[in-house]
Amino acid sequence: MKPVIMFVTEWCPYCKKALAWMETIKIQNPEYTGIDIKIIDEELKPDIAKQYNYYYVPTYYVDGVKVHEGVASKNIILGIFEKALK
Repeated sequence: MKPVIMFVTEWCPYCKKALAWMETIKIQNPEYTGIDIKIIDEELKPDIAKQYNYYYVPTYYVDGVKVHEGVASKNIILGIFEKALK
């Protein structure tokens, strides 16, 4: 499995929705529960966030490669999890 990094902010409604979908997807698909997902609040860890090239949150990186930036749907998150499994 490849590691996933997700950048968020605490006040972002799209981040909250994405986090809720992630939990739902894991419950519905137990094969995703083993994915190592590091969730980083860019405002609390700006030193880490500055090392990555993105503008909008939520942003996902799989194995160091940006795979999605901005509003995420349930299907987009499923795709991100699938990339992490391969």
